[in-house]
Amino acid sequence: MMRLLLPIVLLLIGVGGGVGAGILLSGGPSSPETAETPEHAEDEDHEEHAASGETQRVEPAGEGTEYVRINNQFVVPIVRSGAVRSLVVMSLSLEVDTGVNSAVFSLEPRLRDSFLRVMFAHANAGGFDGRFTEAEAMAPLRSALREAAQSVLGRGTTHDVLITDITRQDA
Repeated sequence: MMRLLLPIVLLLIGVGGGVGAGILLSGGPSSPETAETPEHAEDEDHEEHAASGETQRVEPAGEGTEYVRINNQFVVPIVRSGAVRSLVVMSLSLEVDTGVNSAVFSLEPRLRDSFLRVMFAHANAGGFDGRFTEAEAMAPLRSALREAAQSVLGRGTTHDVLITDITRQDA
């Protein structure tokens, strides 16, 4: 009897955990009454930054620009002595002129290739070692990513590459 009951209990726990994680990651169930207005969301963001001690406020894209999120994350292996020592996972967005988002998506394979070349070079130079998220350590990577995007999309249409998420997982 216990042999039959244990897999069913484990299955229910797994399904319940998956549903709970899905709800948590999606921001919870939303309804028209609880949907945030853009002004309310900005106030909460400002309060979160103020509570964390950050005083720098990020300005929205300038007039005539928009943000385009690159669909999939970038995974960069950190190889030392012939073995993968860690993995760096990054998410990027582009600040481009309004109306260029269709060009970004049509050229995404070339963009991904250019970005990965930059990230691999940065990894091989030791850019993801130590305290790699410090502003001074990230500046060359940000600059190289911006140049790579401008070489594919054009200098006049691409304003910046934003690193929206970065994680290093040591093996």
